[in-house]
Amino acid sequence: MGTVSRIRSARLELGKAGEKAAADLLRKRGYEVVGAGFLARRGELDLVCRRGKELVVVEVKTRTSDAFGTPLEAVGTRKRRALIAAAAEYRALAGWRGPIRYAVVGLTVNPKGGFTSELIEDPFD
Repeated sequence: MGTVSRIRSARLELGKAGEKAAADLLRKRGYEVVGAGFLARRGELDLVCRRGKELVVVEVKTRTSDAFGTPLEAVGTRKRRALIAAAAEYRALAGWRGPIRYAVVGLTVNPKGGFTSELIEDPFD
């Protein structure tokens, strides 16, 4: 296995571990996770949750350190547009008629194990 393949594999594993940790965090905070990894034409929805009568689209950003900025800083204007477009596609396919909110979970690997996490609800308001 080449170096590039190992790096790509490690990133995928980190991303999957981060999405699992984010789903656990959201469940503890009263969210119901109803979907993960929805692929749309213009992006991917990491987690789709329900909270009360609202659908919440959650972007998960996982980093090994803050050396190149925090995970939450990685969600900029381009990512916001992609999330909104993917959520619109999800809405149409799922037949969802209610409100859609957004959230971002930022996770950073803790050297002692696990993640340090932060949940930002309604980050685009």
